[in-house]
Amino acid sequence: MDTESAKPATIDFDDDESPVEEVRLTVANTDDPSLPVWTFRMWFLGILSCGILSFLNTFFSYRTEPLLISMISVQVATLPIGRFMAAVLPAKEFNLMGFKFSLNPGPFNMKEHVLISIFANAGSAFGSGSAYAVSIVTIIRAFYHRKISFVASWILVITTQVLGYGWAGILRKYVVDPAQMWWPSSLVQVSLFRALHENDESSQMSRGKFFVIALGCSFMWYIIPGYLFPTLSSLSLLCLLFPKSITAQQIGSGMRGLGILSFTVDWSVIASYLGSPLVTPFFAIVNVYIGFLIIMYIIIPVGYWGLDLYDATTFPIFSSHLFDHRGQKYNVSAIVNKDFVIDLPNYEKQGQIHMSTFFALTYGIGFAAVVSTITHVGFFNGREIWDKYKASTEGKVDIHTKLMRKYKDIPDWWFYSLLVATFLLSLALCVFMIDEVQMPWWGLVLACILASMFTLPISVISATTNQTPGLNIITEYIMGVIYPGRPIANVTFKTYGYISMAQAISFLNDFKLGHYMKIPPRSMFLVQFIGTIIAGTINIWTAWWLLTTVENICQDHLLPPGSHWTCPGDRVFYDASVIWGLVGPKRIFGSLGPYSALNWFFVIGFLGPVIVYFLHKAFPSQEWIKSVNLPVIFGSCAMMPPATTVNFNSWVFVGVIFNFFILKYRKKWWQKYNYVLSAALDAGLAFMGIVLYFALSTTGVELSWWGTEGEHCPLATCPMAKGVVADGCPIH
Repeated sequence: MDTESAKPATIDFDDDESPVEEVRLTVANTDDPSLPVWTFRMWFLGILSCGILSFLNTFFSYRTEPLLISMISVQVATLPIGRFMAAVLPAKEFNLMGFKFSLNPGPFNMKEHVLISIFANAGSAFGSGSAYAVSIVTIIRAFYHRKISFVASWILVITTQVLGYGWAGILRKYVVDPAQMWWPSSLVQVSLFRALHENDESSQMSRGKFFVIALGCSFMWYIIPGYLFPTLSSLSLLCLLFPKSITAQQIGSGMRGLGILSFTVDWSVIASYLGSPLVTPFFAIVNVYIGFLIIMYIIIPVGYWGLDLYDATTFPIFSSHLFDHRGQKYNVSAIVNKDFVIDLPNYEKQGQIHMSTFFALTYGIGFAAVVSTITHVGFFNGREIWDKYKASTEGKVDIHTKLMRKYKDIPDWWFYSLLVATFLLSLALCVFMIDEVQMPWWGLVLACILASMFTLPISVISATTNQTPGLNIITEYIMGVIYPGRPIANVTFKTYGYISMAQAISFLNDFKLGHYMKIPPRSMFLVQFIGTIIAGTINIWTAWWLLTTVENICQDHLLPPGSHWTCPGDRVFYDASVIWGLVGPKRIFGSLGPYSALNWFFVIGFLGPVIVYFLHKAFPSQEWIKSVNLPVIFGSCAMMPPATTVNFNSWVFVGVIFNFFILKYRKKWWQKYNYVLSAALDAGLAFMGIVLYFALSTTGVELSWWGTEGEHCPLATCPMAKGVVADGCPIH
């Protein structure tokens, strides 16, 4: 009989129920402090999961359709393994230097399972999969073709991942312990853990058996789009029907155009960038798609064909590359001198940098998204947030906090020591290895001040509204203004400022999950810290291995047709380093640049939610007005680029099938198998992707036929303006 199915040692505080209804409906008001958490099973499966996920997510991040193996995959996959270990490991107690332990202290319990999942997800801010700082190393080596040592790379990755943990721990009493700080995203995990550990007495196939079958099908299927027939990753009907029409291919290409009548049967395309559509609620899918439709199918076509905005037709309709005024790809290497800073005489000679209208507008919409999130939350949720924050400081606690007080708390000196040690190591990087990262010591201090200042207010917003504004645009804008001409200094500042805050919030979010699941706080801290060190080390090792072994990695113009090693995310990261760091915002979005008008999006983002708020107050009977969520609409295309239209359209299509139709008409099936299917699809694809790479790609075994040449939309990258000629494009 499972431990969690037995009646636990219960501490009941009926009068201290959580004030948040969603928490009352989701989180159990009981705890069994006797359940073991420091078990061999937890350490073995936790470290193994952490290592596998860190390797796979970094490995796939360099591919055209990066796959993100999420925490949910680990939750589903480790359950049958943990139960198997509980069934076969010896229960004998060992004595090692006075320390007694057993490899099998009893049934596999839910607390072990939670810690394994936290272990696997450690170091992955907002489920990003791989350490953000790895992209700095990638652009230095693969795009700028400069050198950075492995030691500097490792320090950069580890410190940016861990730095925010120091001040996050100090803030726990404000955003974790109070009942009003309820962190909605944690409830999804709580629900899944409880569902997985309930007794399954139905006559239907067990989740474990279903997982194995679905994993096998996913594993076998991926050999078709992954190797035999890659064109199925994005097949455009319009491109096949109109092989000589630029307009038709711009409209039809799912990878480089609007994606009309383009489709995929490749799970890596469906789940790339936006995550698995099977685990995204239907209302969120609808909100994202409304914003996507407005931006991609109204604003972009009007701006490109209707207004010729920013000389739009001189460039491709959908591209993240940088161009000169003639529509040719900008020669960035020509404006970087031997000291790795901008060469102004050569920049003046080459002229201003230009972007596709799509790429330029995504920056403008990004400006609006950042500001509108703050304004929207302030007007629609401000009073609620303030009331909850005041209540959280009054000392009244709910049952979950009372249950957690049975466990030893984490001493504050742990967090202070971690903060000081990480800051000093970061400082050493900026002082003694400044030639490799470019950022001076004062940049580190400023980044830490920004990140620590924003962590508390944004944590409160995230804990009460599930919206988390980022600091990436703000940080790169600030550094670009005060320290222009140095691309690596800019992205290093952005990473220390943005990711240390993101990691801090991720750390607090995980602590709230542990709070709900009654995990001892010291166990949570050690698992998060050790997991982050392991994950960051494997992230940078995997990246270093690929960067030194894959020929022409990230150089899409040098790679053979159909190659997967195009590094789409790092391409955007590189372009950002050029725009914000090398050239600087003053020469792009300021008085010396062609895109200064995009700064009005800051105003639009600020005023938009204000207008919606007052319209709602003026017409309270029109409930739909309150449902207009401008941050979601503006932020819907935040992943574009590198995400493409086929990613969005296929993601929405699959998400609607599972989270509307199947949920509505086959609810029992959905409740039992939906998350399991998502995990199995991820895992099967990941394993086959690794097999294909080691068995075929590294040995030079390749296929060459019509089905391996991509989506057959070569003209989608052509400009529409007459007289502008690009490689492979007809003169018109």
